[in-house]
Amino acid sequence: MVRNGVFGELIHGEGAYIHNLDYWLFNIPDDQKMVDGAYTKMWRIFENERKTNVYPTHGLGPICQAMNINRGDKMDYLVAMMSADFTLQKRIAEKAKEDPVFEQFVGMDMRGNMDIQLIRTNKGRTIMIQHDISSPRPYSRIHLLSGTECFAQKWPLQYIAFGHEIVDEEQMLEIEEKYTPEIVRKVGAIAKEVGGHGGMDFIMDWRLIDCLRNGLPMDMDVYDAAAWSCITPLSEWSIANKSKPIDIPDFTRGAWKTNQPVDTRVLAGGTTGTRSLNDRKTSGQLGDQ
Repeated sequence: MVRNGVFGELIHGEGAYIHNLDYWLFNIPDDQKMVDGAYTKMWRIFENERKTNVYPTHGLGPICQAMNINRGDKMDYLVAMMSADFTLQKRIAEKAKEDPVFEQFVGMDMRGNMDIQLIRTNKGRTIMIQHDISSPRPYSRIHLLSGTECFAQKWPLQYIAFGHEIVDEEQMLEIEEKYTPEIVRKVGAIAKEVGGHGGMDFIMDWRLIDCLRNGLPMDMDVYDAAAWSCITPLSEWSIANKSKPIDIPDFTRGAWKTNQPVDTRVLAGGTTGTRSLNDRKTSGQLGDQ
Protein backbone atom coordinates (compact mmCIF):
# COMPACT_ATOMS: atom_id res chain seq x y z
CA MET A 1 0.00 0.00 0.00
CA VAL A 2 2.91 2.35 0.77
CA ARG A 3 4.60 1.53 -2.54
CA ASN A 4 1.34 2.30 -4.36
CA GLY A 5 0.97 5.70 -2.69
CA VAL A 6 -2.12 4.79 -0.64
CA PHE A 7 -0.74 6.47 2.50
CA GLY A 8 0.31 9.62 0.67
CA GLU A 9 3.40 10.87 2.51
CA LEU A 10 4.26 8.81 5.57
CA ILE A 11 4.40 10.89 8.74
CA HIS A 12 4.79 8.47 11.64
CA GLY A 13 5.33 4.79 12.38
CA GLU A 14 5.25 2.60 15.47
CA GLY A 15 6.62 -0.87 16.16
CA ALA A 16 7.28 -2.99 19.20
CA TYR A 17 8.23 -6.25 20.81
CA ILE A 18 5.69 -6.55 23.62
CA HIS A 19 5.66 -10.18 24.70
CA ASN A 20 5.16 -11.43 28.25
CA LEU A 21 7.97 -14.01 28.55
CA ASP A 22 7.31 -14.93 32.18
CA TYR A 23 6.55 -18.56 31.33
CA TRP A 24 9.72 -19.04 29.26
CA LEU A 25 11.92 -17.24 31.79
CA PHE A 26 10.69 -18.93 34.95
CA ASN A 27 9.06 -22.25 34.08
CA ILE A 28 12.00 -24.43 33.11
CA PRO A 29 11.32 -28.12 32.35
CA ASP A 30 13.12 -30.45 34.77
CA ASP A 31 15.19 -32.02 31.99
CA GLN A 32 16.66 -28.60 31.08
CA LYS A 33 17.43 -27.14 34.49
CA MET A 34 20.91 -28.58 34.81
CA VAL A 35 21.78 -28.02 31.15
CA ASP A 36 20.80 -24.69 29.66
CA GLY A 37 17.64 -23.51 31.33
CA ALA A 38 14.67 -22.15 29.42
CA TYR A 39 17.14 -20.28 27.18
CA THR A 40 20.71 -21.40 26.53
CA LYS A 41 22.77 -20.55 29.62
CA MET A 42 19.84 -18.40 30.81
CA TRP A 43 21.03 -15.71 28.39
CA ARG A 44 17.72 -13.89 28.32
CA ILE A 45 17.75 -13.09 32.03
CA PHE A 46 21.36 -11.93 31.80
CA GLU A 47 20.52 -9.69 28.82
CA ASN A 48 17.67 -8.10 30.75
CA GLU A 49 20.15 -6.62 33.18
CA ARG A 50 20.95 -4.06 30.47
CA LYS A 51 19.07 -0.75 30.63
CA THR A 52 18.25 -0.62 26.96
CA ASN A 53 16.05 -1.99 24.21
CA VAL A 54 17.72 -5.36 23.70
CA TYR A 55 15.48 -6.23 20.74
CA PRO A 56 14.60 -3.14 18.66
CA THR A 57 14.76 -4.78 15.24
CA HIS A 58 11.50 -6.77 15.51
CA GLY A 59 9.37 -3.64 15.50
CA LEU A 60 11.73 -1.22 13.76
CA GLY A 61 12.54 -3.22 10.62
CA PRO A 62 9.11 -3.10 8.97
CA ILE A 63 8.74 0.61 9.74
CA CYS A 64 12.15 1.38 8.23
CA GLN A 65 11.33 -0.51 5.05
CA ALA A 66 7.99 1.30 4.72
CA MET A 67 9.75 4.66 5.21
CA ASN A 68 12.63 3.75 2.87
CA ILE A 69 15.23 4.26 5.60
CA ASN A 70 18.72 4.08 4.02
CA ARG A 71 16.94 4.44 0.64
CA GLY A 72 15.76 8.03 0.40
CA ASP A 73 15.57 8.83 4.11
CA LYS A 74 17.65 8.01 7.17
CA MET A 75 17.24 7.92 10.94
CA ASP A 76 18.69 11.15 12.32
CA TYR A 77 18.60 10.96 16.14
CA LEU A 78 16.75 9.32 19.02
CA VAL A 79 15.72 9.84 22.60
CA ALA A 80 15.02 6.88 24.89
CA MET A 81 13.32 6.36 28.24
CA MET A 82 12.77 3.34 30.49
CA SER A 83 10.36 2.65 33.33
CA ALA A 84 11.44 1.17 36.65
CA ASP A 85 11.40 -2.60 37.12
CA PHE A 86 8.10 -3.50 38.77
CA THR A 87 8.14 -7.27 38.18
CA LEU A 88 11.43 -8.99 37.25
CA GLN A 89 13.28 -8.65 40.55
CA LYS A 90 10.19 -9.79 42.46
CA ARG A 91 9.69 -12.81 40.19
CA ILE A 92 13.37 -13.78 40.49
CA ALA A 93 13.21 -13.59 44.29
CA GLU A 94 10.03 -15.68 44.32
CA LYS A 95 11.45 -18.35 42.00
CA ALA A 96 14.77 -18.51 43.88
CA LYS A 97 12.87 -19.69 46.98
CA GLU A 98 11.50 -22.60 44.95
CA ASP A 99 14.41 -23.35 42.64
CA PRO A 100 18.17 -22.77 43.31
CA VAL A 101 18.75 -22.23 39.58
CA PHE A 102 17.51 -18.66 40.04
CA GLU A 103 19.64 -17.80 43.08
CA GLN A 104 22.40 -16.42 40.83
CA PHE A 105 20.02 -13.64 39.71
CA VAL A 106 18.80 -12.51 43.14
CA GLY A 107 19.69 -8.86 43.74
CA MET A 108 20.54 -8.26 40.09
CA ASP A 109 19.58 -4.74 38.97
CA MET A 110 17.15 -5.63 36.20
CA ARG A 111 15.95 -3.51 33.30
CA GLY A 112 12.62 -1.74 33.59
CA ASN A 113 9.42 -3.20 32.25
CA MET A 114 8.88 -0.77 29.39
CA ASP A 115 11.42 1.11 27.32
CA ILE A 116 10.58 3.52 24.53
CA GLN A 117 12.65 5.01 21.71
CA LEU A 118 11.50 8.07 19.79
CA ILE A 119 13.33 8.52 16.50
CA ARG A 120 13.28 11.45 14.07
CA THR A 121 14.31 10.94 10.47
CA ASN A 122 16.12 13.31 8.14
CA LYS A 123 12.82 14.06 6.36
CA GLY A 124 11.11 14.91 9.64
CA ARG A 125 9.17 11.70 10.12
CA THR A 126 8.88 10.16 13.57
CA ILE A 127 9.12 6.56 14.77
CA MET A 128 8.23 5.10 18.16
CA ILE A 129 9.65 1.74 19.23
CA GLN A 130 8.66 -0.11 22.43
CA HIS A 131 10.01 -3.17 24.22
CA ASP A 132 8.43 -4.98 27.19
CA ILE A 133 8.86 -8.66 28.06
CA SER A 134 7.86 -8.60 31.74
CA SER A 135 4.42 -6.98 32.02
CA PRO A 136 1.19 -9.03 32.06
CA ARG A 137 -0.25 -7.73 28.81
CA PRO A 138 -1.19 -9.15 25.39
CA TYR A 139 1.40 -9.76 22.71
CA SER A 140 1.82 -6.89 20.26
CA ARG A 141 4.14 -5.64 17.55
CA ILE A 142 1.88 -2.56 17.09
CA HIS A 143 2.95 -2.14 13.45
CA LEU A 144 1.36 1.24 12.83
CA LEU A 145 1.73 3.55 9.86
CA SER A 146 0.25 7.03 9.66
CA GLY A 147 0.35 9.10 6.49
CA THR A 148 -1.20 12.18 4.96
CA GLU A 149 -3.93 10.07 3.30
CA CYS A 150 -4.24 6.82 5.26
CA PHE A 151 -3.74 5.20 8.67
CA ALA A 152 -3.26 1.50 9.43
CA GLN A 153 -2.50 -0.58 12.51
CA LYS A 154 -2.14 -4.34 12.86
CA TRP A 155 -1.97 -4.94 16.63
CA PRO A 156 -3.84 -5.61 18.83
CA LEU A 157 -6.62 -5.21 16.24
CA GLN A 158 -6.16 -4.78 12.51
CA TYR A 159 -7.82 -1.74 11.00
CA ILE A 160 -7.40 0.92 8.34
CA ALA A 161 -8.81 4.44 8.12
CA PHE A 162 -8.80 7.17 5.48
CA GLY A 163 -10.01 9.80 7.92
CA HIS A 164 -11.75 9.80 11.26
CA GLU A 165 -13.74 6.60 10.62
CA ILE A 166 -12.31 3.07 10.39
CA VAL A 167 -13.24 1.25 7.17
CA ASP A 168 -15.95 -1.39 7.50
CA GLU A 169 -15.49 -5.11 6.99
CA GLU A 170 -16.51 -5.00 3.33
CA GLN A 171 -14.02 -2.23 2.55
CA MET A 172 -11.29 -4.07 4.45
CA LEU A 173 -11.82 -7.18 2.34
CA GLU A 174 -11.63 -5.08 -0.85
CA ILE A 175 -8.38 -3.48 0.32
CA GLU A 176 -6.87 -6.85 1.23
CA GLU A 177 -7.81 -8.29 -2.16
CA LYS A 178 -6.32 -5.32 -4.02
CA TYR A 179 -3.09 -4.92 -2.05
CA THR A 180 -2.14 -8.42 -0.87
CA PRO A 181 1.55 -8.69 -1.86
CA GLU A 182 2.47 -10.93 -4.75
CA ILE A 183 4.72 -13.05 -2.53
CA VAL A 184 1.76 -13.85 -0.26
CA ARG A 185 -0.38 -14.81 -3.23
CA LYS A 186 2.42 -17.06 -4.47
CA VAL A 187 3.44 -18.94 -1.32
CA GLY A 188 1.02 -17.74 1.37
CA ALA A 189 -1.10 -20.90 1.38
CA ILE A 190 1.84 -23.27 1.80
CA ALA A 191 3.37 -20.90 4.37
CA LYS A 192 0.28 -21.25 6.55
CA GLU A 193 0.40 -25.01 6.11
CA VAL A 194 4.07 -25.24 7.11
CA GLY A 195 3.61 -22.77 9.97
CA GLY A 196 6.35 -21.04 11.94
CA HIS A 197 5.00 -17.83 13.46
CA GLY A 198 1.86 -18.17 11.37
CA GLY A 199 3.82 -18.81 8.18
CA MET A 200 6.06 -15.75 8.38
CA ASP A 201 9.18 -17.87 8.88
CA PHE A 202 8.51 -19.82 5.69
CA ILE A 203 7.87 -16.69 3.61
CA MET A 204 11.10 -15.06 4.79
CA ASP A 205 13.11 -18.24 4.15
CA TRP A 206 11.54 -18.69 0.71
CA ARG A 207 12.26 -15.07 -0.23
CA LEU A 208 15.89 -15.30 0.92
CA ILE A 209 16.49 -18.52 -1.03
CA ASP A 210 14.72 -17.18 -4.13
CA CYS A 211 16.86 -14.02 -4.12
CA LEU A 212 20.05 -16.06 -3.75
CA ARG A 213 19.08 -18.49 -6.51
CA ASN A 214 18.27 -15.66 -8.91
CA GLY A 215 21.15 -13.32 -8.08
CA LEU A 216 18.84 -10.65 -6.69
CA PRO A 217 19.69 -8.21 -3.89
CA MET A 218 18.37 -9.07 -0.43
CA ASP A 219 15.43 -7.16 1.04
CA MET A 220 17.79 -6.25 3.91
CA ASP A 221 21.53 -5.58 3.74
CA VAL A 222 24.38 -5.01 6.20
CA TYR A 223 23.63 -1.27 6.33
CA ASP A 224 20.08 -2.02 7.45
CA ALA A 225 21.41 -4.47 10.03
CA ALA A 226 23.80 -1.86 11.42
CA ALA A 227 21.21 0.94 11.49
CA TRP A 228 18.51 -1.15 13.16
CA SER A 229 20.85 -2.85 15.64
CA CYS A 230 22.67 0.30 16.75
CA ILE A 231 19.45 1.37 18.48
CA THR A 232 20.45 -0.94 21.36
CA PRO A 233 23.68 0.87 22.42
CA LEU A 234 22.34 4.30 21.47
CA SER A 235 19.21 3.90 23.58
CA GLU A 236 21.39 2.60 26.42
CA TRP A 237 23.37 5.85 26.37
CA SER A 238 20.25 7.99 26.13
CA ILE A 239 18.53 6.21 29.02
CA ALA A 240 21.67 6.51 31.16
CA ASN A 241 21.72 10.27 30.52
CA LYS A 242 18.12 11.25 31.29
CA SER A 243 16.87 10.71 27.74
CA LYS A 244 19.55 12.82 26.11
CA PRO A 245 19.21 13.01 22.29
CA ILE A 246 21.74 10.75 20.55
CA ASP A 247 22.71 11.03 16.88
CA ILE A 248 22.24 7.87 14.79
CA PRO A 249 25.25 7.19 12.52
CA ASP A 250 24.87 7.14 8.75
CA PHE A 251 26.33 3.73 7.95
CA THR A 252 25.73 4.29 4.21
CA ARG A 253 28.09 7.32 4.16
CA GLY A 254 25.58 9.37 2.22
CA ALA A 255 24.42 6.64 -0.16
CA TRP A 256 20.94 6.77 1.43
CA LYS A 257 20.28 9.82 -0.73
CA THR A 258 20.49 7.82 -3.97
CA ASN A 259 19.81 4.20 -2.92
CA GLN A 260 16.60 2.85 -4.45
CA PRO A 261 13.72 1.49 -2.30
CA VAL A 262 13.42 -2.24 -1.77
CA ASP A 263 11.36 -3.81 -4.54
CA THR A 264 9.05 -6.19 -2.72
CA ARG A 265 7.52 -7.49 -5.93
CA VAL A 266 8.41 -10.95 -7.23
CA LEU A 267 9.55 -10.03 -10.72
CA ALA A 268 12.95 -11.33 -11.84
CA GLY A 269 12.76 -14.10 -9.27
CA GLY A 270 9.84 -16.20 -8.12
CA THR A 271 11.29 -19.36 -9.63
CA THR A 272 11.86 -21.28 -6.38
CA GLY A 273 9.53 -24.24 -6.05
CA THR A 274 8.50 -26.09 -2.91
CA ARG A 275 8.18 -29.76 -2.02
CA SER A 276 6.95 -31.39 1.14
CA LEU A 277 9.24 -33.53 3.30
CA ASN A 278 7.10 -36.53 2.45
CA ASP A 279 7.70 -35.97 -1.26
CA ARG A 280 11.46 -35.76 -0.73
CA LYS A 281 11.52 -38.89 1.40
CA THR A 282 9.52 -40.79 -1.23
CA SER A 283 12.06 -39.74 -3.87
CA GLY A 284 14.92 -41.01 -1.70
CA GLN A 285 16.54 -37.61 -1.06
CA LEU A 286 16.20 -37.90 2.72
CA GLY A 287 17.37 -41.49 3.11
CA ASP A 288 15.90 -43.27 6.08
CA GLN A 289 15.91 -40.28 8.42
